[in-house]
Amino acid sequence: MRMPGDSRNVDDLDRGDDAGHEPGPRVSERPRPPAVPEVSNDAPGFAALLAKIAHDREFVCHSYKEKCLRRRIAVRLRARGAATYAEYARLLDGDPREYETLLDTLTINVTKLFRNWDTFAAVSRTVVPALWASPSHSLHIWSAGCASGEEAYSLAMLFHAHATEHGEGHRVGRICVLGTDIDRESLVAANRATYPESAFADTPAAFRSRYFAGGPLAAVDPGIRALVRFARHDLMRDPAPPGQHLIACRNVIIYFDRAAQEELFTRFHAALVPGGFLVLGKVETILGPTRGLFAPVDARERIFRRT
Repeated sequence: MRMPGDSRNVDDLDRGDDAGHEPGPRVSERPRPPAVPEVSNDAPGFAALLAKIAHDREFVCHSYKEKCLRRRIAVRLRARGAATYAEYARLLDGDPREYETLLDTLTINVTKLFRNWDTFAAVSRTVVPALWASPSHSLHIWSAGCASGEEAYSLAMLFHAHATEHGEGHRVGRICVLGTDIDRESLVAANRATYPESAFADTPAAFRSRYFAGGPLAAVDPGIRALVRFARHDLMRDPAPPGQHLIACRNVIIYFDRAAQEELFTRFHAALVPGGFLVLGKVETILGPTRGLFAPVDARERIFRRT
């Protein structure tokens, strides 16, 4: 998910380095502008820049860890030679394309199909059979912070495979997967439903051959595509879609401060049906008062059930 997304490279964000950006000239050729540490003490300038981003792109950052935001924004200040937040804000006005690069930098959009297969395997063993056996006419699955759709399609494939393997292919229409993200460009990519070979690094061969057509960009099987829809959604500002049987929100919670995490867990609890499941990222867990809202199903794979 793009902050405020689904799957992200958390280690890269916490490192705060310039991974993924082309190095500039050597210091001897052109000294870097003093974006760090001088601007780190410019609280009014930082606040003004965040307000501008929220106004221009509806990207509200107030619930996210400030240290991470400052690191990521500093990357763009250095890359564009801006010495202050105000100077960078003026640059954004003059170069709208920089906004897209900035949002990419803030969100660290790294995801794959079936990313962290062990988690999907655990979901396949425990969550999918339990939900498939439920009497519900429809099964609602929410990939919160879906980025370009890989997780949403992966979940649809798990349920589809279970149904067909148990002689219930005629019931696959009950699978309703919703993928949401705040970033419109990511959602456009999700709706294209085509992925390069690099997206399949964690995908078992059986799923690759069964659910994707060949070519330089592999297309999701139309039968799976029909089970998934996408919508723009801000986790902190928009109401959570109710009646969910499974919510997957992996490597998203880590970006939020503790108060925002507590609010999100409360929202997820309300959005889940009784006994519904929540899947988090490997580095995430439920702490504080909301811990009592969920019972662990698989602590290692961060699978919980609504109590």
